[in-house]
Amino acid sequence: MFTRWSAAIAAAILLSSPALLQGASAADKPTDPQIAHIAYTAGVIDINAAKQAQKKAKNKDVKAFAEDMLRDHEAVNKQALALVKKLNVTPEDNDTSKTLSKQASDKLAELDKLSGAAFDKAYVANEVAYHKAVNGALETQLIPSAGNAELKSLLQTGLKIFQGHQQHAEHVAAELK
Repeated sequence: MFTRWSAAIAAAILLSSPALLQGASAADKPTDPQIAHIAYTAGVIDINAAKQAQKKAKNKDVKAFAEDMLRDHEAVNKQALALVKKLNVTPEDNDTSKTLSKQASDKLAELDKLSGAAFDKAYVANEVAYHKAVNGALETQLIPSAGNAELKSLLQTGLKIFQGHQQHAEHVAAELK
């Protein structure tokens, strides 16, 4: 059960930034090798954000949320690598991966300047926005772009899981107000 759940999250993580919502035309849709690279990049981004929150967060619910994200996304990256190997796909760097990395670096630097309740609120607000972007991108770009039936199915399952992450982040955000 955990392996299937983690694999589904791995598929869901493939589009996890507003950068992915910057209107690509049908001709620009990502290939499965590009999606694989985006998946791994996105997983690393969420892991790094969760590690930062574990160090800086003061609120116990924010810390618990960060622990959940770290656990889930570390499992995701392991499963993403296993799926890539199983499908015999070589991940391909692309503009989306590069944009994701740049945006994440900028956001980590911005959050690093905050402390206490200000950090907690900004981190959780970012996680809400992040998961909204993931869900929208999965629905409008990734699921329609995936060529492999197994990948497409996992993306659909992952969408449901990421909707749960978004709800969790929204709940924590509401408690911080």
